[in-house]
Amino acid sequence: MAFQTALTITEVVNDIHRKKYLLPSIQREFVWDTEQIERLFDSLLTGYPVGAFLFWHVNKENISKFKFYEFLRNYHERDNIHNTEANVSGEEDINAILDGQQRLTSLYIGLKGTYAYRLPRRWVENDSAYPTRHLYLNLLTPSDEIDMTYDFRFLTNKEALKRDDNSYWFKVGDILNFSEQYEINDYIYRNELNLVQQEKARYANKTLFELYKAIHVTPCINYYLERSQSLDKVLNIFIRVNSGGTQLSYSDLLLSIATAQWKQKDARKTITSFVDEINEIGDYFDFDKDLVLKTCLVLCDFNDIAFKVDNFDSVTMNIIEDKWDEIAQAIRLSVQLVASYGFNYKSLTANYVIIPIAYYLYKNGNPHNFVESYKYIQDRKNIQKFTIAAILKRIFGGQPDNVLKPIREIIKNNLTNFPYVLLKENLKVTNKTLKFTEEEVENLLWTKYGNRYAFSVLSLLYPNLDYKNNFHQDHIFPKSLLKSRAKLKREGISQKTIDYAVENYDYVGNLQLIEGIPNLEKSNKKFDEWLNIICISDQEKATYREKHFIPDINLSLDNFEDFMVEREKTIREKLLKILIN
Repeated sequence: MAFQTALTITEVVNDIHRKKYLLPSIQREFVWDTEQIERLFDSLLTGYPVGAFLFWHVNKENISKFKFYEFLRNYHERDNIHNTEANVSGEEDINAILDGQQRLTSLYIGLKGTYAYRLPRRWVENDSAYPTRHLYLNLLTPSDEIDMTYDFRFLTNKEALKRDDNSYWFKVGDILNFSEQYEINDYIYRNELNLVQQEKARYANKTLFELYKAIHVTPCINYYLERSQSLDKVLNIFIRVNSGGTQLSYSDLLLSIATAQWKQKDARKTITSFVDEINEIGDYFDFDKDLVLKTCLVLCDFNDIAFKVDNFDSVTMNIIEDKWDEIAQAIRLSVQLVASYGFNYKSLTANYVIIPIAYYLYKNGNPHNFVESYKYIQDRKNIQKFTIAAILKRIFGGQPDNVLKPIREIIKNNLTNFPYVLLKENLKVTNKTLKFTEEEVENLLWTKYGNRYAFSVLSLLYPNLDYKNNFHQDHIFPKSLLKSRAKLKREGISQKTIDYAVENYDYVGNLQLIEGIPNLEKSNKKFDEWLNIICISDQEKATYREKHFIPDINLSLDNFEDFMVEREKTIREKLLKILIN
């Protein structure tokens, strides 16, 4: 492995654009965020070293033995996160990147590509939540961040047009259009940057020159070139050089090894597309490759289920490939099942809870219509109890392998029905158990609206809801009234009740699950008034009270404290019956 003559960024970016550099299947996907890219460009302009790179020269006669992927060019957090497989048929020798993919992709995106990430508080499925952004550089003032010299930012074109005395945004990629240094002065004059305050005009000129020099002139891409054609050697080199930087997860490496070892399927394409598929089930989830690969190890009954390279040898990979369709269907059914319980990416706080469910379904042959058929109703109820208990008890925190293995053994020996009761009684791993104490049940009453575990607590109270409908967590006594001391005072509520309401309106005792449309209709109406609107007869009111654990007392606003005390008493009894008795 020899150190080579350094290259300029222009040379490398243009060669990436011409697909002269590719990524081997052992590379992870792009994971850098916009801040990391901005810091990389700041380092370049400041003159800081950006680290050495490692390229792998692959002879044309060996290209067909491996899989290669193109660089990601336009990153989109939802729609474009996966690299496209490269067409290498008929190619000459190629150079693949063993170390430096994140930095090189970042350079390409900053100069020729785009980056689209979701705006805060916007829905995943909303296309406008992902505006396309380019990398820009402020030519008038430096960064106001302590550890940044230059003000780089990813902006939309509209944002970049907003200019004032302290900002003029230059699209960084436009520097590639400059072939001679004198064009910098032309740009400065053409855009009247010479007419701003003298100090800022000087800064703009200097900054643009530094950018030109960093991209076109300075040979800052220092790299080693590995010419070995041995995959084993290349893998060992890859593992060693990727021990730093953004952490390379075992799943990325193991998936890459699988890609090289699977015979009939492309493991990388198969598993990454499968992850996308299951994440789109129901109201969206947030599963990853780690979950899928871990599930493969568990379902195939391998004794060691840890993420270790030794556990993913050719024998293991062949078994997983042979059983992939059945494994995928078991995972798919499990996700559909938890989605039918009303869980989504927000409320399913422990993704590994899917694995025991998938194991049970896999060992039972992935029963047809398991999610809908009346035949499996008791199984579904037991799995729902297990799911909620496992989430609330946080049994998959820490070292989940220590929990997955004993759970697998209990399920393996009890396949007639899902053995929730046996799991509750027999699962004892250090401090991990599915059993609840009375104190733990009491603590559930202190769960607040919006808490990640609120849905799990409420779903225990509503086991028979059809969650295919959209259910909202609703404040029974409206939040808009109870959180406002001024509004409560205008309603003539006593100071004691006001103090209690402001402190307690968000707890489970004041929450219910109701369908989205009724919740919108309910809006901020006082509860006693709303109940009289939707329930005409006394029987309808009695049915509603029973379904939602509403005490048979005065439901006016000034009786909120009594309502909470009585309803929490009923909820406590219900939870004790479910979780302990």
